Amino acid sequence: MDKATLDALAAFPAQLEAHYGAIPDAYRLWSPPAWDGCPSEHLSALEQLCHVRDIEIDGYHVRFVRTLKEDHPFLPGIDGERLRIERAYADCHAPDVFDQFRRAREDTLILLANLSSDQLSRTAEFEDYGRVTVRGLMHFLCSHDQQHLAGLQWLAGKIDALDS
Repeated sequence: MDKATLDALAAFPAQLEAHYGAIPDAYRLWSPPAWDGCPSEHLSALEQLCHVRDIEIDGYHVRFVRTLKEDHPFLPGIDGERLRIERAYADCHAPDVFDQFRRAREDTLILLANLSSDQLSRTAEFEDYGRVTVRGLMHFLCSHDQQHLAGLQWLAGKIDALDS
Protein backbone atom coordinates (compact mmCIF):
# COMPACT_ATOMS: atom_id res chain seq x y z
CA MET A 1 0.00 0.00 0.00
CA ASP A 2 1.25 3.48 -0.80
CA LYS A 3 0.80 5.16 2.59
CA ALA A 4 1.81 8.61 1.32
CA THR A 5 -0.91 8.52 -1.35
CA LEU A 6 -3.55 7.19 1.04
CA ASP A 7 -2.60 9.86 3.60
CA ALA A 8 -2.84 12.56 0.91
CA LEU A 9 -6.29 11.31 -0.12
CA ALA A 10 -7.39 11.42 3.53
CA ALA A 11 -6.04 14.94 4.08
CA PHE A 12 -7.56 16.39 0.92
CA PRO A 13 -11.08 17.28 2.15
CA ALA A 14 -9.67 19.61 4.83
CA GLN A 15 -7.19 21.08 2.36
CA LEU A 16 -9.96 21.67 -0.19
CA GLU A 17 -12.08 23.45 2.37
CA ALA A 18 -9.15 25.62 3.50
CA HIS A 19 -8.21 26.58 -0.07
CA TYR A 20 -11.84 27.35 -0.91
CA GLY A 21 -12.07 29.43 2.26
CA ALA A 22 -9.27 31.66 0.92
CA ILE A 23 -11.54 32.76 -1.95
CA PRO A 24 -13.52 35.89 -0.97
CA ASP A 25 -17.28 35.27 -0.85
CA ALA A 26 -17.93 37.77 -3.62
CA TYR A 27 -15.68 35.77 -5.98
CA ARG A 28 -16.91 32.22 -5.37
CA LEU A 29 -18.64 32.20 -8.82
CA TRP A 30 -16.19 34.54 -10.54
CA SER A 31 -14.44 33.50 -13.75
CA PRO A 32 -11.47 35.35 -15.22
CA PRO A 33 -11.63 36.76 -18.75
CA ALA A 34 -8.86 34.30 -19.76
CA TRP A 35 -7.78 30.97 -18.30
CA ASP A 36 -4.18 30.94 -19.58
CA GLY A 37 -1.99 28.92 -17.23
CA CYS A 38 -4.82 27.52 -15.13
CA PRO A 39 -3.73 24.09 -13.84
CA SER A 40 -7.26 22.69 -13.51
CA GLU A 41 -10.56 22.71 -15.35
CA HIS A 42 -11.83 26.19 -16.13
CA LEU A 43 -14.34 26.38 -13.30
CA SER A 44 -15.20 28.98 -10.68
CA ALA A 45 -14.25 28.17 -7.10
CA LEU A 46 -17.73 26.82 -6.27
CA GLU A 47 -17.84 24.85 -9.50
CA GLN A 48 -14.46 23.31 -8.63
CA LEU A 49 -15.95 21.95 -5.39
CA CYS A 50 -18.91 20.44 -7.23
CA HIS A 51 -16.62 18.94 -9.86
CA VAL A 52 -14.39 17.31 -7.23
CA ARG A 53 -17.46 15.88 -5.46
CA ASP A 54 -18.90 14.44 -8.67
CA ILE A 55 -15.60 13.02 -9.89
CA GLU A 56 -15.23 11.30 -6.51
CA ILE A 57 -18.74 9.83 -6.54
CA ASP A 58 -19.42 9.18 -10.22
CA GLY A 59 -15.82 8.73 -11.29
CA TYR A 60 -13.18 7.30 -9.02
CA HIS A 61 -15.33 5.44 -6.52
CA VAL A 62 -17.13 3.67 -9.37
CA ARG A 63 -13.80 2.98 -11.08
CA PHE A 64 -12.32 1.44 -7.94
CA VAL A 65 -15.35 -0.78 -7.34
CA ARG A 66 -15.54 -1.93 -10.97
CA THR A 67 -11.81 -2.68 -11.15
CA LEU A 68 -11.99 -4.70 -7.96
CA LYS A 69 -15.07 -6.67 -9.05
CA GLU A 70 -14.79 -7.02 -12.84
CA ASP A 71 -12.18 -8.59 -15.07
CA HIS A 72 -10.25 -5.70 -16.71
CA PRO A 73 -13.26 -3.37 -17.20
CA PHE A 74 -13.34 -0.35 -19.50
CA LEU A 75 -13.59 2.80 -17.37
CA PRO A 76 -15.06 5.70 -19.35
CA GLY A 77 -14.10 9.30 -18.72
CA ILE A 78 -16.62 11.76 -17.35
CA ASP A 79 -17.84 14.85 -19.19
CA GLY A 80 -17.29 17.47 -16.50
CA GLU A 81 -18.81 20.25 -18.56
CA ARG A 82 -22.02 18.28 -19.02
CA LEU A 83 -22.20 17.66 -15.27
CA ARG A 84 -21.57 21.35 -14.54
CA ILE A 85 -24.60 22.29 -16.64
CA GLU A 86 -26.94 19.40 -15.74
CA ARG A 87 -26.29 19.68 -12.02
CA ALA A 88 -26.38 23.50 -11.98
CA TYR A 89 -23.09 23.86 -10.10
CA ALA A 90 -23.51 27.62 -9.79
CA ASP A 91 -26.69 27.09 -7.76
CA CYS A 92 -25.13 24.68 -5.26
CA HIS A 93 -24.55 25.49 -1.60
CA ALA A 94 -20.89 25.01 -0.66
CA PRO A 95 -21.47 23.54 2.85
CA ASP A 96 -23.74 20.87 1.33
CA VAL A 97 -21.15 20.10 -1.34
CA PHE A 98 -18.42 19.77 1.29
CA ASP A 99 -20.59 17.40 3.36
CA GLN A 100 -21.36 15.24 0.32
CA PHE A 101 -17.71 15.19 -0.72
CA ARG A 102 -16.42 14.31 2.75
CA ARG A 103 -18.83 11.38 3.01
CA ALA A 104 -17.89 10.19 -0.47
CA ARG A 105 -14.16 10.42 0.24
CA GLU A 106 -14.65 8.50 3.50
CA ASP A 107 -16.37 5.74 1.51
CA THR A 108 -13.48 5.68 -0.95
CA LEU A 109 -10.91 5.50 1.84
CA ILE A 110 -12.76 2.66 3.54
CA LEU A 111 -12.78 0.78 0.24
CA LEU A 112 -9.04 1.30 -0.30
CA ALA A 113 -7.73 1.01 3.26
CA ASN A 114 -7.06 -2.72 3.51
CA LEU A 115 -6.57 -3.94 -0.03
CA SER A 116 -4.15 -6.79 -0.65
CA SER A 117 -1.29 -6.59 -3.13
CA ASP A 118 -3.35 -8.69 -5.54
CA GLN A 119 -6.29 -6.30 -5.28
CA LEU A 120 -4.06 -3.25 -5.77
CA SER A 121 -2.67 -4.90 -8.90
CA ARG A 122 -6.06 -5.55 -10.52
CA THR A 123 -6.27 -3.86 -13.91
CA ALA A 124 -8.70 -1.90 -16.02
CA GLU A 125 -8.64 0.08 -19.25
CA PHE A 126 -9.12 3.74 -18.35
CA GLU A 127 -10.30 5.95 -21.22
CA ASP A 128 -7.54 8.36 -22.32
CA TYR A 129 -5.09 6.76 -19.84
CA GLY A 130 -4.84 3.17 -21.05
CA ARG A 131 -4.09 0.20 -18.82
CA VAL A 132 -4.24 1.07 -15.14
CA THR A 133 -4.19 -0.75 -11.81
CA VAL A 134 -6.17 0.01 -8.66
CA ARG A 135 -2.94 1.44 -7.24
CA GLY A 136 -2.56 3.58 -10.36
CA LEU A 137 -6.14 4.85 -9.99
CA MET A 138 -5.24 5.92 -6.45
CA HIS A 139 -2.35 7.97 -7.85
CA PHE A 140 -4.56 9.51 -10.53
CA LEU A 141 -7.17 10.47 -7.94
CA CYS A 142 -4.48 12.05 -5.76
CA SER A 143 -3.18 13.93 -8.80
CA HIS A 144 -6.71 15.14 -9.58
CA ASP A 145 -7.02 16.41 -6.00
CA GLN A 146 -3.79 18.35 -6.27
CA GLN A 147 -4.85 19.80 -9.61
CA HIS A 148 -7.89 21.36 -7.97
CA LEU A 149 -5.96 22.77 -5.03
CA ALA A 150 -3.70 24.38 -7.62
CA GLY A 151 -6.76 25.62 -9.53
CA LEU A 152 -8.15 27.32 -6.43
CA GLN A 153 -4.76 28.92 -5.74
CA TRP A 154 -4.61 30.08 -9.36
CA LEU A 155 -8.07 31.67 -9.00
CA ALA A 156 -6.98 33.32 -5.73
CA GLY A 157 -3.97 34.80 -7.51
CA LYS A 158 -6.15 36.18 -10.30
CA ILE A 159 -8.63 37.61 -7.78
CA ASP A 160 -5.85 39.22 -5.78
CA ALA A 161 -4.60 40.97 -8.93
CA LEU A 162 -8.06 42.54 -9.39
CA ASP A 163 -7.88 44.25 -6.02
CA SER A 164 -4.32 45.56 -6.47
